[in-house]
Amino acid sequence: MDFYCSKLRLVIDIDGESYSGKFDYDMRRQQFLESMGLTVLRFNDTEVKKDMDNVMMAIGGWMADREEQPPVSPFSKGELPTRSETDSK
Repeated sequence: MDFYCSKLRLVIDIDGESYSGKFDYDMRRQQFLESMGLTVLRFNDTEVKKDMDNVMMAIGGWMADREEQPPVSPFSKGELPTRSETDSK
């Protein structure tokens, strides 16, 4: 991973020539990161070098989409935290 924002739980991965032949590894790593609740955005290094405006728009678009979605609750629908869960916060 090239960049990580813990607040957004966002991983940004920039693939370049050094990544050639590593597709399977990258996909397994991405699946692992996503299984931990992270989002992975992938960009080609040529995009980053020659079209940074569109890369930034893609990241900004992801952030805007995320803001429109309600936050994910750790509780099932209708389930409330127990007293011990609220006391520990």
